Amino acid sequence: MYSTATCACGSVEIRANERPIVCAVCYCQDCQDGWRQLEALPDAQSAREADGGMAYQLYRKDRVHCVAGEQHLRAYKLREKSATNRVVATCCKTPMLINFDDSKHWVSICRPRFKGAQAPLEMRVCTKSREADDQPSDVPSHPGYPLRFIGKLLAARLAMLLGP
Repeated sequence: MYSTATCACGSVEIRANERPIVCAVCYCQDCQDGWRQLEALPDAQSAREADGGMAYQLYRKDRVHCVAGEQHLRAYKLREKSATNRVVATCCKTPMLINFDDSKHWVSICRPRFKGAQAPLEMRVCTKSREADDQPSDVPSHPGYPLRFIGKLLAARLAMLLGP
């Protein structure tokens, strides 16, 4: 089983095998500032939800592969020494994913890039940084990163260490 994320023009295709670790909307200040910075680029597409959050499907790093258009992917950093990369498809200025310079074991793919194959949203995280006043009640909301979120990432890391 796999899901495919594509840029707006279809030149970039990223395949994610298996189910996501977690599907969440993040409101942390770095996500808001980073994607706002990229949305200010000429002809850039919006990455954020209407309420300022960024919806992601997080996958194990070893289960994500660019199968087309890798030459169009460009990483941007919010700060020069940041390990976090916000990756945009330069062919059509589409926000695609977040990955990391260091040994992080997951990739956060922008949920809207999965046309018709989005995993169900499980939670909203870092809502203390949320800009909008009203709080959706469709899924649990957390002011920071809840233990359930951290636990899922740790379980995925352990699974990677133990094998396929």
